[in-house]
Amino acid sequence: MDFSRLRNLISRYCTGEENWVDNRTVYLGQKEPPPGAEAYIPQRYPDNRIVSSKYTFWNFVPKNLFEQFRRIANFYFLIIFLVQLIIDTPTSPITSGLPLFFVITVTAIKQGYEDWLRHKADNSINQCPVHVIQHGNVVRKQSRNLRVGDLVRVKEDESFPCDLILMSTSRDDGTCFVTTASLDGESSHKTYYAVQDTKAFNTEEEIDSIHATIECEQPQPDLYKCGRINIYLDREEPIARPLGSENLLLRGATLKNTEYVYAVAIYTGMETKMALNYQSKTQKRSAVEKSMNSYLIVYLCILISKALINTVLKYAWQADPDRDEPWYNQKTETERQRHILIRAFTDFLAFMVLFNYIIPVSMYVTVEMQKFLGSYFITWDDDMFDEELGTGALVNTSDLNEELGQVEYVFTDKTGTLTENNMEFIECCVDGHVYVPHAICNGQIMTGATGMDMIDSSPDADVKEHEELFFRALCLCHTVQVKEEETVDGIKRGIHQGKATSFYISSSPDEVALVEGMKRLGFTYLRLKDNHMEILNREDEIERFELLEVLTFDSVRRRMSVIVRSSAGEYYLFCKGADSSIFPRVVSGKVEQVRARVEHNAVEGLRTLCVAYKKLNHIEYEETCHLLNSARLALQDRDKKLSEAYDTIERDFILLGATAVEDRLQDKAADTIESLHKAGMKVWVLTGDKMETAAATCYASKLFRRSTQILELTTKRTEEQSLHDVLHDLSREVLRHHGSMTRDTLSGLSNEFQDYGLIIDGATLSAVLKPDPEGNGGNYKELFLEISRNCSAVLCCRMAPLQKAQIVKLIKASKEHPITLAIGDGANDVSMILEAHVGIGVMGKEGRQAARNSDYAIPKFKHLKKMLLVHGHYYYIRIAELVQYFFYKNVCFIFPQFLYQFFCGFSQQPLYDTAYLTLYNISFTSLPILLYSLIEQHINMDILKKDPSLYRDIAKNSLLRWPIFIYWTCLGVFDAVVFFFGAYFLFDNTTFTSNGQLMTTNTQMMFGNWTFGTLIFSVLVFTVTLKLALDTHYWTWINHFVIWGSLLFYVIFSLLWGGIIWPFLNYQRMYYVFMQMLSSGPAWLSIIMLIMVSLLPDVVKKVLCRALWPTTTERIQNADKLYHGHLAEFTPMSSLHAPPRGQKRSDGQNPLPRRSDSPPPPKQKLLCTHWAGGGGGPNYCTFSSFLGLGGDNPRLSGATYAYSAPGPETSV
Repeated sequence: MDFSRLRNLISRYCTGEENWVDNRTVYLGQKEPPPGAEAYIPQRYPDNRIVSSKYTFWNFVPKNLFEQFRRIANFYFLIIFLVQLIIDTPTSPITSGLPLFFVITVTAIKQGYEDWLRHKADNSINQCPVHVIQHGNVVRKQSRNLRVGDLVRVKEDESFPCDLILMSTSRDDGTCFVTTASLDGESSHKTYYAVQDTKAFNTEEEIDSIHATIECEQPQPDLYKCGRINIYLDREEPIARPLGSENLLLRGATLKNTEYVYAVAIYTGMETKMALNYQSKTQKRSAVEKSMNSYLIVYLCILISKALINTVLKYAWQADPDRDEPWYNQKTETERQRHILIRAFTDFLAFMVLFNYIIPVSMYVTVEMQKFLGSYFITWDDDMFDEELGTGALVNTSDLNEELGQVEYVFTDKTGTLTENNMEFIECCVDGHVYVPHAICNGQIMTGATGMDMIDSSPDADVKEHEELFFRALCLCHTVQVKEEETVDGIKRGIHQGKATSFYISSSPDEVALVEGMKRLGFTYLRLKDNHMEILNREDEIERFELLEVLTFDSVRRRMSVIVRSSAGEYYLFCKGADSSIFPRVVSGKVEQVRARVEHNAVEGLRTLCVAYKKLNHIEYEETCHLLNSARLALQDRDKKLSEAYDTIERDFILLGATAVEDRLQDKAADTIESLHKAGMKVWVLTGDKMETAAATCYASKLFRRSTQILELTTKRTEEQSLHDVLHDLSREVLRHHGSMTRDTLSGLSNEFQDYGLIIDGATLSAVLKPDPEGNGGNYKELFLEISRNCSAVLCCRMAPLQKAQIVKLIKASKEHPITLAIGDGANDVSMILEAHVGIGVMGKEGRQAARNSDYAIPKFKHLKKMLLVHGHYYYIRIAELVQYFFYKNVCFIFPQFLYQFFCGFSQQPLYDTAYLTLYNISFTSLPILLYSLIEQHINMDILKKDPSLYRDIAKNSLLRWPIFIYWTCLGVFDAVVFFFGAYFLFDNTTFTSNGQLMTTNTQMMFGNWTFGTLIFSVLVFTVTLKLALDTHYWTWINHFVIWGSLLFYVIFSLLWGGIIWPFLNYQRMYYVFMQMLSSGPAWLSIIMLIMVSLLPDVVKKVLCRALWPTTTERIQNADKLYHGHLAEFTPMSSLHAPPRGQKRSDGQNPLPRRSDSPPPPKQKLLCTHWAGGGGGPNYCTFSSFLGLGGDNPRLSGATYAYSAPGPETSV
């Protein structure tokens, strides 16, 4: 049966759309059309409520319980608790039920609080006021009460409450300006157009009088598809007009530079296009939690094996009639007559309960507390506090703290995340002469900009004519709008010398920067008035040009043109665009000089444009107009015919020059990306911006280097040859040079391999991901993954929001299953943030949608460096130790109980007292490991920031791999054997006292099972606590207090528990046991010896490994101790790195040198260090005198990983 079809039918019925159709008809103002016009079919649509929360008041308890019991440990302890309730077991049900209840409650409170914050954020949006036109009047409503068909009035600087079709605006030409920063990441102004037949309706009464219907598709994620509008005038046949993306105002966009607009709602609530582009929320689980579940399954198998072995041996032992159940057990006849299988199964369950402490339920409590409390270290970090925003980092979910230390792929948005979206005009080149004005940035004149600096200017008449023509071209060839007001968004702009001046806005910030640059060079664009563009030239004369045609920019042509007529009647066609689209169309001009300058600026990471022109006579102009009008009026293949017309018109140019504009990166963005590369992470940029813009940013941010060979997988290339051929060509090219790459070379740090960068656009990505009818779709994905895997960086441009999530999902599902992180600042980034293993929102200028839906939020991109390299590193180290330690101490705890059954006739007799069983994990051993997991710093954080490559030491979940897990388990088994048999041999020789009690001959202790168990338990508590003390590197007074305090608490508790007759106990089997044990001197000596023997193997292993096979981390720890914690002030530390596995440095050089802007130092330099602190002059020292790093040591010779240190260097 097709369940998906049934599910769709049910969902459609539940949403009130019983008569489901592919299109929807929206009635303006929810008014019926004129009688007889068409059948009126009322439809019901959802309201405008936005929901980003996960739970509701009604489903929180069942849904949260379901998710929590999906954890193996929680489900296991639920079963154990039920077994203890049903059958007679050696221990009380409280021992399992109480910890389980505590875990479930703490987790539910934490997750409920986090979801309450999401509800709070949703309510702030859903209760925003909106203005709706009803019966010719403006009515104020809450946003959630908006309905499809409502006529809405939106004022300047307000956000659109839902998806709207623009009907009219306050501007006479029916246009409005919108910023879509929270949607596609671009904060520039875009122009939208009202429906041609309704743009004249400018009042509430007029707009309410319109009778029209809008036919559009049912909700879908595509941002650019729309429908048509049928307008009824004077009750005649309706006039049908097509609707395109230029008429569609998307939810979340903001109205700018327009007093008000009237629009009609077509998609509301969770059916808006941006909501459909959101991924649904899923429960994210870290790699550590998955490892914990795997280990839990192993220990569950061990537990079942133990119970099974004991059950079988019990019945084998009792097969002898002399060893059957003794009479004093007082079993009823009914119990004796039960079937042997039932009795065996009951005994099996009883053994399961007896040994169930090997499964550490308290570990989950401790992990939850560690994650929750540990997350505050991020929010308290002053280094991640931003003064401008007045806020620091936020933690929306603490379940993924350790995942920050395992990231392999970083997917980042560009605009607003990597860049400030703040363009700065740098220079222009006219016929080889370079002009450099002072810094201009979006209307704000930078400090010291009091004049202009012209370089290589020449008084030659021809040069001056071309120069002025170039400046006029840039003042005319654009779509810039002029705003006369002083402020926008509360920020003063265009203020110079205390006077308010106009400033520019445009859909492209590049155009604003160019026009402002021309203003500094003497040509000021004033306004567009009555279709005439006005320019103020250097002589303060106003020049007027009639704007005749605009050939708009598109990503295929990569250029735009205007046709203007001067006051003298001359026709000019000015064109600007990418160098690759201008140079082939140029017939004259100083091409080589301009090309050289363009290439120079491109290498510097600047955004370059070329400018050209040609004169037209009247006949040529008429032919051009005819060609354009014919293409624009075409009903079929209109885009194709327009493209052909543009291609015919834009030819035979005379080259004027080129410009260079810089998109300013965020502070330390390039340094952050370089650090991520050095840490072994691959960085992908996913942006909705055009390719040229994004590529320039990638160069500026050091994602692409100068030596990077760019591979294009774009629409332009796939038009020239098939996608299949392009993918195979690229695959052959990268594999020819790379072959199989290691993690080092994947991160772009190798200089011995050709460095590749891949650029792919959204249309090509759709083709790659789309299943092929011939079954090649899977191959395309594999080829794409193979190509991208061998590239040091990947740029994905023209991405729809859902495509960003698809890219992340594709990488997640690849055969390596890498850990992914997505970071962005706009609503268009929410999908990939939710899809990635870790989602980080940047609290920037583009709203807080990304920050609200993310796992973590940071003020600036630069804070990602510390969050991953320091906090992520610490979180992973701490929780890895916590997990392994918990399994270790529980093996130590319960394995003696297993051995004890061989000496008590498999009678299920507990070795330890009930109080010890209950408090071992709750009180005696829990606080030291919890504190360790909160404050341990195995390496100073300054060293972690200076040396990002240390992040690789913990990559791929390296501290929770099976060999390490097996080592910890074997260590626990060894310690347990030492505890049990060491104590057993102490009781080996026993004699009867005068009162009939057994006493050991060698220790003079009273012999009994509780004395025996107490001795083992005492050695156990001290051993596991001291084991943690040996693993601690960062000692504070808190560590000393908790570790020694826990041991003292155990002793005091045991003295009180056995030294006082407690009235609330029916029997007191531990009375005087502990004190009598401590009264024996040999017992003290035995306890100390057993502790030393238990810890000896681990100590020996650590000493030998540190001396013979030290890791990079251990080398740095040793060096940091020698320098008393000041190692971070020395740079570089690269000679302390252990060599990569499987590689020998016979020549003293690492065969895989790391990426660095500076060349590697000569071979004879062992290590160069620079003391950063101190006064006077710089002091130099070396590690070799302390560490014995002689030049003959093949492991450490050569500083090929060296950073470029400030100040002079000294050879050692």
